[in-house]
Amino acid sequence: MDISVVIPLFNEEESLPELCAWIDRVMKDNNFTYEIVMVDDGSTDRSWEVISRLQQENAQVHGIRFQRNYGKSAALNVGFEAVQGDVVITMDADLQDSPDEIPELYRKITKDGYDLVSGWKKVRYDSKIAKNIPSKFFNWTTRRMSGIKLHDFNCGLKAYRKEVVKNIEVYGEMHRYIPVIAKWEGFNKIGEQVVKHQKRKYGTTKFGLNRFVNGYLDLFTIMFISKFGKQPMHFFGLVGSVSFLLGFIAFIVVCVLRLCNRIHLTTSVWFYVSMLFILMGTVLFLAGFLGELITRNSTYRNQYKIKERI
Repeated sequence: MDISVVIPLFNEEESLPELCAWIDRVMKDNNFTYEIVMVDDGSTDRSWEVISRLQQENAQVHGIRFQRNYGKSAALNVGFEAVQGDVVITMDADLQDSPDEIPELYRKITKDGYDLVSGWKKVRYDSKIAKNIPSKFFNWTTRRMSGIKLHDFNCGLKAYRKEVVKNIEVYGEMHRYIPVIAKWEGFNKIGEQVVKHQKRKYGTTKFGLNRFVNGYLDLFTIMFISKFGKQPMHFFGLVGSVSFLLGFIAFIVVCVLRLCNRIHLTTSVWFYVSMLFILMGTVLFLAGFLGELITRNSTYRNQYKIKERI
């Protein structure tokens, strides 16, 4: 199979028939063998009924339905587990992503050798205050922290080699950082393609301020895990040791001043500051030690992915 299209969705009943017909037309025009995997993330409208009808009309359409709303990351992860195509395309169900971009995305993966190609909505039709300005700031921060030169990390329209989606796990709200996760797993050839962004035709956007805030929290989480996930002592131990050392030096200075009758311990703020740093250092060091114990006993401690053997 050439292409698998994964479409996570939540309450998008109006757009699904038009989207499936559009994808089918593009696939037939380019002689692609394909499948469409729609993941209903606990919709409360008639989305699942529409998917069921579309599946009866087109055998290439498949549906997965969640019991409740788990979020886009969970929907993508389940979709990635189900796909069979050599190239995997993800897109949103709201018709703001154009299926006409699929042939070029497919070519970049199969001909140019990219592991992942992310869409870049250079011209957007979203509200500037609600999405455009926060998105620009978010993307700038992610570029600086991850070192991946993409303009639009959160674009739903992406293409992957099959090996990429089978070797990554997307959870929480980490779908924004799939390029970062892919790079973390050793898939370093990541490209970008300018794609057409269309105005929403049906329904309302699911974007809220909480997604913007959670996005930054997830970014710090994934960057920390990528650097210290298997060796937590390298972070906690280092910070704890520095804190303890500073506190101990301050304590020695305070004791010398007390012996010289320059200060009184119970009235000196520096005595309490030194004790605070010593206590913080001890706690952080113990946290790193406990983290190492947990890591050493984890079933995931040696899950390394072998690329090939000879």
